[in-house]
Amino acid sequence: MVTVIEPRTVETAALVRAAQSGDRAAFGALYQGYERLVHGILLAHVSPDDAEDLMQDVFVKVMERLPALREPAAFGGWLMAITRRTAIDYGRGKKSMMEIGEYAAGEKGAQGSGEAFAVLAVIQGLPESYRETLVLRLVEGMTGPEIAARTGLTPESVRVNLCRGMKLLRARLKGEDE
Repeated sequence: MVTVIEPRTVETAALVRAAQSGDRAAFGALYQGYERLVHGILLAHVSPDDAEDLMQDVFVKVMERLPALREPAAFGGWLMAITRRTAIDYGRGKKSMMEIGEYAAGEKGAQGSGEAFAVLAVIQGLPESYRETLVLRLVEGMTGPEIAARTGLTPESVRVNLCRGMKLLRARLKGEDE
């Protein structure tokens, strides 16, 4: 059986190796390539303000730990694990889900933004696989193939997670319980 390596994986591995050698431009390219993924995963777990702050924490951790990454092609999964762990650790010290509800109730910004925060709060209550995939699609604007490439999921898994997640989200928004 022949293993097919995605071109993006090869490109990412080359950037990781360069960044491990101290190439700041390579690290910047990794940041640009993965910032929406990190932001989306964080939004699936914490409030929007906290997600902005935690993004910096995640990439500082990545920069510090990057030399220890043994398999550069595994960067995406490794980054997602750091991102989730950062969000979970942060959530232990703070009631981040409550903050989303506060945003929904008291947001004075653009029309409809309170509704957006309310929907985000509902998304945060979904199972993790649906939650992250939905935030990456609906908030970060990533396509199904982009989500698959960045997360390591198959395109079919992404499609299933989006379909089931949207069905569950609609049901919860209508007040139904599935």
